[in-house]
Amino acid sequence: MAPPRALRDLTLALGAAVVALGSLLFIAWKLYFRDTELGASWDSWWEREVKELRDRAPPGSTVEWKQVLVLGLDGAGKSSVLHYICSQTARKRIPPTLGFNSAQLQVEGLEMDLLEVGGSQNLRAYWSHYLSGAHVLVFVVDSVDRARLLTARQELHALLAQEPRLPLVVLANKQDKSDALSAEELREELELQALGGQRELFLLPTSATWASLSTATSVLHLRSLLVSLLSQS
Repeated sequence: MAPPRALRDLTLALGAAVVALGSLLFIAWKLYFRDTELGASWDSWWEREVKELRDRAPPGSTVEWKQVLVLGLDGAGKSSVLHYICSQTARKRIPPTLGFNSAQLQVEGLEMDLLEVGGSQNLRAYWSHYLSGAHVLVFVVDSVDRARLLTARQELHALLAQEPRLPLVVLANKQDKSDALSAEELREELELQALGGQRELFLLPTSATWASLSTATSVLHLRSLLVSLLSQS
């Protein structure tokens, strides 16, 4: 009989495999039913998603459609950020994203299509497939999770190496916690100073709580920044 630890590890591995498989099946379903042309790819799937949104716009509409990719390690607060900026309300608890979340936000003549991809270890391998279609990358970091800052830094820098010009917004999230690192401390931990070149880079301290709605750490500042960035692209 296998020892309990081995069984537990096997169960976790199988669970992660099911999540990844479910995500792949979801995308395969999209590709098959939306467009059966040969050679369909991950990038073309995301482009078709945006095309469908454009096609739903009223005739003569002047709305611009832009893509925002929201990434970060599991537990960083990505879903809470999306919920907050789209509904301007906070929730005490949002279940972790096991695959994908998407939301549409229309503001000031822009239609933002925000795509969040889960941040578990097995799903991070698929992050890079969505970079080419994005106009802005939002990377959410848990300011309290010191143990995984190295992992967050490595994942972020690996992504940016593939898209050297993609505008980046890093959220130093959960600033409402008493033991949260400051935005400047996270700048050093994530080695953001090393990201030179022509990339637009922003670091925002954020907190997706009711109490932060009218403070300097309100996630609504992210929405304003996205409008400004996407209006220029």
